[in-house]
Amino acid sequence: MGKVARVSGPVVIAEDLKDVRMYDVVRVGDLGLIGEVIRISGERVTVQVYEDTSGIRPGEKVENVGKPLSVELGPGLLKSIYDGIQRPLDVIREKSGDFIRRGFSASPLDETRKWSYRPLLKKGDKVSPGQVIGEVQETSLIVHRIMVPSGVSGTLGNNREGDYAVSETVTTVKNDKGEVPIRLKQEWPVREARRVRNKLPPDTPLITGQRVIDSLFPVAKGGTVAVPGPFGSGKTVVQHQLSKWSDSDIVVYVGCGERGNEMTEILATFPELLDPKSGKPLMERTVLIANTSNMPVAAREASIYTGITIAEYYRDMGYDVALMADSTSRWAEALREISGRLEEMPGEEGYPAYLGRKVSEFYERSGNSRVISPDERYGSVTIVGAVSPPGGDVSEPVSQNTLRVTRVFWALDSSLASRRHFPSINWLNSYSLYQLELSKWYEKNVAKDWQSVYSESMAILQKEAELQEVVQLVGYDALPEKEKAILDISRMIREDFLQQSAFDEVDSYCSTKKQYRMLKTIMEMSRYQNEAIERGVSMEKLAALPVRNKISRMKEVRETDFQQYFEELLGEIKAQVGAVEA
Repeated sequence: MGKVARVSGPVVIAEDLKDVRMYDVVRVGDLGLIGEVIRISGERVTVQVYEDTSGIRPGEKVENVGKPLSVELGPGLLKSIYDGIQRPLDVIREKSGDFIRRGFSASPLDETRKWSYRPLLKKGDKVSPGQVIGEVQETSLIVHRIMVPSGVSGTLGNNREGDYAVSETVTTVKNDKGEVPIRLKQEWPVREARRVRNKLPPDTPLITGQRVIDSLFPVAKGGTVAVPGPFGSGKTVVQHQLSKWSDSDIVVYVGCGERGNEMTEILATFPELLDPKSGKPLMERTVLIANTSNMPVAAREASIYTGITIAEYYRDMGYDVALMADSTSRWAEALREISGRLEEMPGEEGYPAYLGRKVSEFYERSGNSRVISPDERYGSVTIVGAVSPPGGDVSEPVSQNTLRVTRVFWALDSSLASRRHFPSINWLNSYSLYQLELSKWYEKNVAKDWQSVYSESMAILQKEAELQEVVQLVGYDALPEKEKAILDISRMIREDFLQQSAFDEVDSYCSTKKQYRMLKTIMEMSRYQNEAIERGVSMEKLAALPVRNKISRMKEVRETDFQQYFEELLGEIKAQVGAVEA
């Protein structure tokens, strides 16, 4: 038992704490506040406390729990809402009221609920780490696979079907060291990445249903995305859309240091959202971690690790997991504040010198992997990290360190948002380094000429940016007809393809095949217009064609009807453009 020597905000210096190791959890003061050891210097130990330290005095006790900060993993994670250190907020509200009482803790998983366990292996079977020995129907959408914990192997004991609480022993594994009890839940330290057998190439896209993402800047399953943007540019809406529509099995949403009203909106709307594929509530495959800006700053730093550990656990079961981190800038600010109180040498803009390493460690826990198991089981963790640079300046350290390790950059643009163009992803500044790797999947599953259609449309958008400068100097009317045609087609791409409404029943989601047909139709329009211009037809006449109204209504066509619609549309384009006389 040690004692408090000094208090500096969330940082507490303790003395006389025996047998302590780095990252051990400790209980600080008479209230028993939860903290974590972050520095050991001789007889003195530095602790970052995950709760408000107001009123803590020198001389109060400090007790070592003897294990690192860990999360409980088992049935009941889905549909739960936790704070940054995995305290269940709904349980705390029932027992503690609307505000979290300091020192209060509750079991992350409901210890009283019985789960119906169905064994898959029998007594006497040889088992090894990661092997699935039974199943629990966690929600109507997700089957929770009970796995042999890391470091445990041997012969399986009685593995009986029945109803069990998460802390009850369902079976045992016998080896040279004796019998190891296997429960429905297991613990894992949050700062330690769960191991995989090997990581695989990113060859399958995470389909989001958002045209600007899937068609121009796709992300692979197991990939990493940075979404920087200023206030009001739509970062949270993009992550909402990905949570709702992406073809991931599990969604882990981490609200890290966001404003309370934003998190309240998320906590209120997520339980009401329906999963479009199943018609069931989206929460049945979602875990929410809420750590608002008025919560203790140290817990903000832990929330990211809590979220990624839960994501890795479901990946090990063989699921594709999408982790939304909103926003890593607030997490970096927590690192900066704690580093300042530790009196460490500051780096750029006051951030700690190890900021880049911390960011890299977090994003490196993503990946498309073959998990550790005797059977061939594959899962992925895709990380979409929102960044909130002050004033939208992506040259600041958090954005730069994030861009260095992520392979997709969706540049949110406040000028697009102010023009009500959503998603406000700037097509000139954004990029995806998965584009070429994923083109084989698109050519095989969508269309053989996918890559050429993509390349042609991007070339038109880039050419438009160059022409806009010329237009500002000499005016639109002074341009040659072919360059007028480029501006016309780029406007179609922007308004009729890239612009998408998150609140429209039909337009909210767009399949990859419909995306291809939309973009292909615009490219066909471009080809026929250029042929007409070569015959001497003016853009003024081409701009008056009735078929343009039908092109602008492409996004309103339902998924069940688009094949026939686009076939008829191509015929009309060819007929109407061909009939225009010079």
